[in-house]
Amino acid sequence: MFLSYLHLTNFRSYENLELELKPGITSFVGSNGEGKTNIVEAVGFLAYLRSHRTASDNPLVRLEHEKAYIRGKVETAGRQELLEIEINQGRANRARINQQPVRSTRELLGHLRAVLFTPEDLALVKGDPTERRDFLDTLLISRTPRYAGVIADYEKALKQRNALLKNRPHERDLAPWDEHIARFGSQLIAARLDLIEDLLPFVIQAYKSISEGDEIGATYKSSQDLRSKSAAELEREIFELIPTLRRGEMERGVTLVGPHRDDLLLTLGPTPVKGYASQGESWSYALALRMGAYQLLSAEGMGEGSEPLLILDDVFAELDSVRRGALLALIDSSEQVLVTAAVEADLPKSFNDRRFYVREGSVRE
Repeated sequence: MFLSYLHLTNFRSYENLELELKPGITSFVGSNGEGKTNIVEAVGFLAYLRSHRTASDNPLVRLEHEKAYIRGKVETAGRQELLEIEINQGRANRARINQQPVRSTRELLGHLRAVLFTPEDLALVKGDPTERRDFLDTLLISRTPRYAGVIADYEKALKQRNALLKNRPHERDLAPWDEHIARFGSQLIAARLDLIEDLLPFVIQAYKSISEGDEIGATYKSSQDLRSKSAAELEREIFELIPTLRRGEMERGVTLVGPHRDDLLLTLGPTPVKGYASQGESWSYALALRMGAYQLLSAEGMGEGSEPLLILDDVFAELDSVRRGALLALIDSSEQVLVTAAVEADLPKSFNDRRFYVREGSVRE
């Protein structure tokens, strides 16, 4: 899988940018603030329908404009698709596939699969549980796009239920939202458990290629000690647990059970990574998580040429020679890699790349 064409209109700093892309390594070199990360951010948005830099879509639209457009041609095993997303200020975004409107932007998910690695990924190890939940859910959607709908349904139910809890509602008003929390929450937890089981061997192998330290592990940690694994059993368990938490939920005005409160517990030997691992060990773990995600998606692809696009946003400057080497080995197996760097010295000398220079919003080869 590779992106052969990218067209940006009023996206971030770009009024109009067209790029013809090829398989292999493409590097974008430019000082901070010149617009290089805006390019890979747009590619990531086509893949994830969200930015890796901001929670809101509004900053993606160029100043004094109401909408931005991202268009990309994706080549997969000789088949070409044109993906288009219209980002609107204050209104729902719209999308088209091969120039045909789709009912929901979520229909774009899965047409371009990508794995993105950034310096901020250190937060996967050192940050709060939100970072690790987001990692799991983003990978889950890349792997099985229909879970985007499950997550959206759960988040809607959670928002409505929390709003009710703040006003001390009657039991009958909470009943339908209790059901939604149990149904969609159980589906998401079960999917996360399956994902972790399939992902962990790839992460362990990736970590071994980077570090000779202790064995690593990862387990799903439920805030309410849920013990089931299947969605049906989890749904019953959550539904039976909710009444026992009612008093606490009323007092605090929040839902106390569900995947929004869970965590991925990362371990290095017998100890948790967070708070115990060195900076180098933390970087190795973060890199292993992304490498493992890439290998999982590649292994589950639809044959040769279906590897996900690999995006490396300004990461080589953060890595020592060992970790650089591990990342280069991953690049060797990738059909297409997009790289950003502030200066050319940050790029490996062995790179056989096509290089673009980004300055003041212009891009030249």
